[in-house]
Amino acid sequence: MDTDKKSSPFLNKARDAIRVRHYSIRTEKTYIDWIRRYILFNDKRHPETMGAHEVTAFLTNLAVQGNVAASTQNQALNALNFLYKVVLERPLNNIQAVRAKKQKKLPVVLTTDEVRTLLKHLNGTHWLAACLMYGSGLRLMECVRLRVMNLDFNHRAIYIIN
Repeated sequence: MDTDKKSSPFLNKARDAIRVRHYSIRTEKTYIDWIRRYILFNDKRHPETMGAHEVTAFLTNLAVQGNVAASTQNQALNALNFLYKVVLERPLNNIQAVRAKKQKKLPVVLTTDEVRTLLKHLNGTHWLAACLMYGSGLRLMECVRLRVMNLDFNHRAIYIIN
């Protein structure tokens, strides 16, 4: 097992609950980090002794003092919802935190010519991965974990299995 040797038994319990549900390793690390930050924010109090009031204060602090993006605050909320609903078996109610403002910035998208130029400068496996991601909409980790068994050459299809 690759758990932190410094992790508390409580964080290990949360980690086990995440693994039993087959969440991705990135989700596991993210949720554990948010749970740890929540506990530290509340002066290392055990989450069993806290509830919606402390969660609201933590999320509000993220939005106001931390100035985090709305998606970051939602990620923290999802981690804490998981903690209380699954690990502590005590779902949260009435979270009335100050919400972070949604970003109004549009994503940067490359033009077809820019993509063509970019692909010309790549070769080998980097070129193949970039072409697969661009042409099929694969995410990075989906592309990295791709195996021959996921390819159907007869139907010109890629099967992504979670």
